[in-house]
Amino acid sequence: MAAAEIPVEEAIARAGESGWLLDVREQGEWDEVNAPVAYLIPLSQLNERIGEVPQDEPVLVICHSGYRSMRAASALVDAGYDAVSVAGGMVAWQSAGGVVREGGSTSADA
Repeated sequence: MAAAEIPVEEAIARAGESGWLLDVREQGEWDEVNAPVAYLIPLSQLNERIGEVPQDEPVLVICHSGYRSMRAASALVDAGYDAVSVAGGMVAWQSAGGVVREGGSTSADA
Protein backbone atom coordinates (compact mmCIF):
# COMPACT_ATOMS: atom_id res chain seq x y z
CA MET A 1 0.00 0.00 0.00
CA ALA A 2 1.32 3.44 -0.85
CA ALA A 3 1.93 5.77 2.06
CA ALA A 4 0.51 9.25 2.31
CA GLU A 5 2.73 12.26 1.77
CA ILE A 6 2.68 15.36 3.96
CA PRO A 7 3.92 18.87 3.15
CA VAL A 8 7.36 19.67 4.51
CA GLU A 9 5.94 22.57 6.56
CA GLU A 10 3.69 20.13 8.43
CA ALA A 11 6.63 17.78 8.98
CA ILE A 12 8.75 20.61 10.39
CA ALA A 13 5.95 21.53 12.79
CA ARG A 14 5.36 17.93 13.90
CA ALA A 15 8.90 16.50 14.03
CA GLY A 16 9.88 15.70 17.59
CA GLU A 17 6.51 16.88 18.92
CA SER A 18 3.83 14.67 17.38
CA GLY A 19 5.93 12.56 15.05
CA TRP A 20 9.15 10.53 15.01
CA LEU A 21 11.35 11.79 12.16
CA LEU A 22 13.07 8.90 10.39
CA ASP A 23 15.83 9.78 7.92
CA VAL A 24 16.38 6.95 5.41
CA ARG A 25 19.36 8.46 3.57
CA GLU A 26 22.80 6.88 3.70
CA GLN A 27 25.38 7.77 6.37
CA GLY A 28 27.40 10.01 4.03
CA GLU A 29 24.34 12.11 3.19
CA TRP A 30 23.45 12.34 6.89
CA ASP A 31 26.99 13.47 7.71
CA GLU A 32 26.68 16.37 5.25
CA VAL A 33 23.40 17.71 6.66
CA ASN A 34 20.61 16.39 8.88
CA ALA A 35 17.70 17.48 11.01
CA PRO A 36 18.72 17.40 14.71
CA VAL A 37 15.46 15.69 15.74
CA ALA A 38 15.83 12.92 13.13
CA TYR A 39 16.93 9.32 13.61
CA LEU A 40 19.02 7.69 10.90
CA ILE A 41 18.13 4.26 9.59
CA PRO A 42 19.23 4.05 5.95
CA LEU A 43 16.66 2.52 3.60
CA SER A 44 19.23 -0.20 2.84
CA GLN A 45 19.06 -1.24 6.53
CA LEU A 46 15.38 -0.65 7.28
CA ASN A 47 14.29 -4.29 7.05
CA GLU A 48 16.96 -5.39 9.54
CA ARG A 49 16.40 -2.43 11.89
CA ILE A 50 12.62 -1.99 11.72
CA GLY A 51 12.35 -2.88 15.41
CA GLU A 52 14.05 0.44 16.24
CA VAL A 53 11.09 2.36 14.78
CA PRO A 54 8.47 3.14 17.43
CA GLN A 55 5.01 1.73 16.82
CA ASP A 56 3.27 4.00 19.33
CA GLU A 57 3.65 7.29 17.46
CA PRO A 58 3.40 8.57 13.88
CA VAL A 59 6.56 8.16 11.81
CA LEU A 60 7.56 10.96 9.44
CA VAL A 61 9.97 9.57 6.85
CA ILE A 62 12.43 11.83 5.06
CA CYS A 63 15.21 11.32 2.49
CA HIS A 64 16.98 13.64 0.05
CA SER A 65 14.08 14.50 -2.28
CA GLY A 66 11.19 12.15 -1.48
CA TYR A 67 11.62 8.94 -3.50
CA ARG A 68 13.27 6.75 -0.87
CA SER A 69 11.08 8.14 1.90
CA MET A 70 7.95 7.15 -0.06
CA ARG A 71 9.32 3.61 -0.48
CA ALA A 72 10.24 3.39 3.22
CA ALA A 73 6.94 4.88 4.44
CA SER A 74 4.98 2.46 2.24
CA ALA A 75 6.97 -0.49 3.66
CA LEU A 76 6.28 0.75 7.20
CA VAL A 77 2.55 1.14 6.47
CA ASP A 78 2.53 -2.41 5.11
CA ALA A 79 4.16 -3.54 8.38
CA GLY A 80 1.44 -1.86 10.44
CA TYR A 81 3.09 1.47 11.26
CA ASP A 82 1.45 4.90 11.07
CA ALA A 83 3.94 6.36 8.58
CA VAL A 84 3.96 9.18 6.04
CA SER A 85 6.55 10.47 3.60
CA VAL A 86 7.80 14.06 3.82
CA ALA A 87 7.25 15.74 0.44
CA GLY A 88 10.45 17.07 -1.09
CA GLY A 89 12.78 15.53 1.49
CA MET A 90 15.74 17.36 3.00
CA VAL A 91 15.92 19.64 -0.04
CA ALA A 92 12.46 21.00 0.82
CA TRP A 93 13.19 20.87 4.59
CA GLN A 94 16.12 23.24 4.17
CA SER A 95 14.27 25.48 1.69
CA ALA A 96 11.35 25.79 4.13
CA GLY A 97 13.64 26.83 6.99
CA GLY A 98 13.76 23.55 8.90
CA VAL A 99 16.56 23.35 11.48
CA VAL A 100 19.62 21.43 10.25
CA ARG A 101 23.07 20.42 11.44
CA GLU A 102 25.84 20.49 8.85
CA GLY A 103 29.06 18.56 8.54
CA GLY A 104 30.44 15.87 10.77
CA SER A 105 27.27 15.22 12.75
CA THR A 106 26.80 11.85 14.36
CA SER A 107 23.67 9.80 14.04
CA ALA A 108 21.00 10.71 16.58
CA ASP A 109 20.44 7.02 17.25
CA ALA A 110 24.11 6.20 17.79
